[in-house]
Amino acid sequence: MGYKNEAEVKKALGIDTWRSLSKDKVFQFAAMMPDMDREVALKIIEQLPEYTKFLTASLEILEREHESTLTSNSHSQDHVHRAYREIREVLKGKLGQEDIGWEETRYLIEQMMETARQESAKDTENKQFLDGIFKKAAIGAGAAAAMAIAFVGGRYILQNGGMSEDL
Repeated sequence: MGYKNEAEVKKALGIDTWRSLSKDKVFQFAAMMPDMDREVALKIIEQLPEYTKFLTASLEILEREHESTLTSNSHSQDHVHRAYREIREVLKGKLGQEDIGWEETRYLIEQMMETARQESAKDTENKQFLDGIFKKAAIGAGAAAAMAIAFVGGRYILQNGGMSEDL
């Protein structure tokens, strides 16, 4: 169905005025954009500064959540590395005792090496976690940007092979 004027779009959205456009309806409106006359879509967009606020707020929430996750992860990593250091300090203290035999010395050294391997594995795991978090944040930001592009007529541009001079 091609929407030829604002009244048709409002009716399809079930609203009387653009002020009553809810966040849920914004997504519905964005999905309807390819079916709208380009001039009608642009005229409606000019009347919707709230969408920009909504998109900005969504990106700010995403940023705060990402920062919170990174901070929490950093604290967790600090605790893990501190625990491994403490274990190695205890083992070094035992190694410093004069009355230990070769078997016990070898065992303590092996334990120190094992904690180093475990800490290294934990560090690698954390880097993989951070990589995954970064990818999710990038996907979230990309989705928000894609919504913005669709909202301002990006699909029209893509469907018509580029940007026309009368856009």
